[in-house]
Amino acid sequence: MDFYAFYLTPWFWLAVAIVALVIEALSAFNLVTIWFALSAIVMIAVSWITEINAAPIPVKLHWGIFLSLSLILLIFTRPFAVKKLRVGREKMNLDSLVGSTALVTQAIPSFGKGEVKVGGKFWSAASENQEQIPAGETCTVLEIRGVTLRVRPRPST
Repeated sequence: MDFYAFYLTPWFWLAVAIVALVIEALSAFNLVTIWFALSAIVMIAVSWITEINAAPIPVKLHWGIFLSLSLILLIFTRPFAVKKLRVGREKMNLDSLVGSTALVTQAIPSFGKGEVKVGGKFWSAASENQEQIPAGETCTVLEIRGVTLRVRPRPST
């Protein structure tokens, strides 16, 4: 077996798959190298079939198949997997504030910040549309930007 023939063996592709899986695990499952591991597993089958049939495939073709399949999987399946698995985004307790009602305790000026009370805590707040909201009004929390809540006044009933 010559040096380049080693790259065509199933053992080489198994090693590539294991290394890719270890890197994926160490990167907190960002779903990047997992596609290379899956491609390497496909390459195990390709190289195994090649060995059985004694029909050698050039090393460059092996690498071409591996890289092409990896990129196709990365480009077309990663966005779907990230969306379904919700990787990289953990919901926090603060996220529960979005959509809740807040009481304006200090008036919110047109282009400034005021103060609101939500869930028994006081927050810095700014108006969504840069409109003035007087103290005593109620408003809806739309989003959290840093330590400032973006709010919209609630319609009067």
